[in-house]
Amino acid sequence: METYREQTREIRVGDRFIGGGNPITVQSMTNTHTEDAGATIAQILRLEEAGCDIVRSTVPTREAAEAFAKIKKHIHIPIVADIHFDYRMALLAMEYGADAIRINPGNIGGPERIKAVVDMAKERGIPIRVGVNSGSLEKEIVQKYGRVTAEGLVESALDKVRMIEELDYDQMVISIKSSDVLMCIRAHELIAERTDYPLHVGVTEAGTVYSGTIKSAVGLGAILSRGIGDTIRVSLTGDPVEEVRVGKRILTALGLRRGSIEVVSCPTCGRTQIDLIRLANDVERLVEGIPLDIKVAVMGCVVNGPGEAAEADIGVCGGNGYGLLIRHGEVIRKVPERGLLDALREELLGWTGESV
Repeated sequence: METYREQTREIRVGDRFIGGGNPITVQSMTNTHTEDAGATIAQILRLEEAGCDIVRSTVPTREAAEAFAKIKKHIHIPIVADIHFDYRMALLAMEYGADAIRINPGNIGGPERIKAVVDMAKERGIPIRVGVNSGSLEKEIVQKYGRVTAEGLVESALDKVRMIEELDYDQMVISIKSSDVLMCIRAHELIAERTDYPLHVGVTEAGTVYSGTIKSAVGLGAILSRGIGDTIRVSLTGDPVEEVRVGKRILTALGLRRGSIEVVSCPTCGRTQIDLIRLANDVERLVEGIPLDIKVAVMGCVVNGPGEAAEADIGVCGGNGYGLLIRHGEVIRKVPERGLLDALREELLGWTGESV
C-alpha cells in the first residue's frame, strides 16, 4: 500500500521537488539580517555544506527583498522568502528571485492583496508554502474548539488553501506546526486524510539544541514513520547548521535518507579501556560528507565489541592501548589506539575509491 507521501502532488521549488514520492528534503532558515547579503550568503553556504536542500530567509524590508538578487548569485540551493503581514514584501521577493514564498494568507491583508500575491506567483510559476501554527490560529477557530487544537490547525490551514485555490492556483505546500508534540502528530494525521498537497513538517519553537533535538526527533519521527511528510525543518535555538544535521540524522534513523553514514556506538562501561567518548565524536565528525550508505560501529572493548559490531559494515573496537578494525564482524587489523581513527579513515576512503 502506498503511503501518503507517495501520493502527494509534486511541487517544484527551484531545482528541487517536494512531494510525489520524491526524497524528503531538509530545510533550515537563516538567522542573519537578510539585508546583509554577505553574511546571509556565508551562512547559506555553510548550510549547503551540512546538507541543506532548501533554505528560507525572512523578508521584513525592501532591502531584504532586494538582497535576494545578490544572494541568488552565490548559493546553490533554492531560497524561500518568509513573509509576515506585508504583502508588498512577497511581491518584491518574487521580483528579486525568490524560488518560493511562505505566507499566511490570513495576515497579509484583504482579498485584493492576496490576489496580487497569487497572481504574481502564478505568472512566475513560484510555489507558495501556506503556513499556519498554533500561535497564529484565528480567534474564531480557538473559540469554536475552546482552545488551540489539532482540528483547529487543520481547519485553519485548509481555509487558507481554499483561498488560493479559488484564485485558480494549486502550487502549494502546507505547513501546520505546533510546539506541542502530540498536537503536531495528531494534526498531521488529520490533514493527511483531507488533502493531497505535500506537507512541510516540523515541531515549531522546539527549544535549544539539546531539548529541541529530542522534541523534534519524537515529533518528526512519529509523523514520518506514518508515511506522512514531504519536507522537514528542525527548529532549534542555535546555529542553523545544527538543524540540518539533526534533520538528516532523523531521516537516516528512519531509513528515509540515503547517501550518508550511520554511526552507532556503545555506552561506556567499566570494561572500556579507550577514550570512547572522544573516539565516537571523532568518528561522527570524520564521516560527515562521506557519501556512503553504510553503518559504522564504535565499540569500547574487545570483549563484546566484535560481536556487537557484526551488523555494521565496518567498526572500530577499543582495547588497552590498541584497537581493532572490524569489517562485518571480522577483525581485519589491529592498530595502536592513536592510529585507530586514521585506519578507519583509510578504510572508508578506500570504499569510496578516493585516495587517502
